[in-house]
Amino acid sequence: MQERTGAALEMAEDSNCKVVTIVKSRNFRERHGQVLLEGQRLLVDALDAGAVLQTLFFSRVDQLKTLPPEKLKKANLIKVKFEDIKIWSDLVKPQGLMGIFGKPDHVKMKFPDIQVHNSLPLSLICDNIRDPGNLGTILRCAAGAGCNKVLLTKGCVDAWEPKVIRAGMGAHFRLPIICSLDWNTVSNYLSEDTQVFLADNFWQKIRNETTCPDKAIDYGSISSDSRRLHKIHDDYSSSDEEDGEDHEKQEIPNIPIQRYSEPWARGSSALVIGGETHGLSLESLLLAEKLNGKRLYIPVVPGIDSLNSAMAASILLFEGRRQLKTST
Repeated sequence: MQERTGAALEMAEDSNCKVVTIVKSRNFRERHGQVLLEGQRLLVDALDAGAVLQTLFFSRVDQLKTLPPEKLKKANLIKVKFEDIKIWSDLVKPQGLMGIFGKPDHVKMKFPDIQVHNSLPLSLICDNIRDPGNLGTILRCAAGAGCNKVLLTKGCVDAWEPKVIRAGMGAHFRLPIICSLDWNTVSNYLSEDTQVFLADNFWQKIRNETTCPDKAIDYGSISSDSRRLHKIHDDYSSSDEEDGEDHEKQEIPNIPIQRYSEPWARGSSALVIGGETHGLSLESLLLAEKLNGKRLYIPVVPGIDSLNSAMAASILLFEGRRQLKTST
């Protein structure tokens, strides 16, 4: 009997381990609509926002007292060894609490009153942010600056990946985060009077090479081939024309550029932050042209190529907040 019981426990532990591992997979999250959250504070934030807890793994019974009891009634509660949670966890110091939730829907979530009260007409658009740590930090900055929403275009890392959630420090449950958007639908989430501003680091490179440092630079032209959407004219080589394909060329809009500290956030505004590898996409430039936008640059010491995308987002978002608060 004891041998059978031991074998059953082993099978249960193995099954739990597989469940936790699978939920960390992006394909599983997207197919089954489940996310994995860890730690007492994050679990409480999720429950308070209305996220539905499906399964809770805990290592000590007294840990259940730290969570809202009414939110646990319909959840599957599973007591496991702390050693197991240490194996499953991505944290340096696991707390012994992990929960599998239904993937939160921003439309159904209830965000903290204080966050809503301090919200500004400032949106953030993430364009090919692929580093989980950067995206999590950017989301945290967006929440801190009082953004009213964050839009993630296709090509960004999954906002519900554990590393992004960890770096976000609860930002996922403080403001709407709308994922996997096609560029032709982004404007649907912006008001008609919204201006779109682009965080531009490419200009800085040219500025150091030009004799007219205050002149707005034209990007030139770019191929509309999806594999080259992020390549600027100067990056083209003869090999681009030797692949036997006749790619249609798309003229890049000549969008005005200004220092980030000059007035720009005077009303409903949306800021686009591009990924560090590819920078701004062609689609973001076309959206800015359509919505009367500008390119914003942060002056840095010559020789510094560019700022980390999360750092640039922080500077620009909080400057946008300052300008909006000053104008009201």
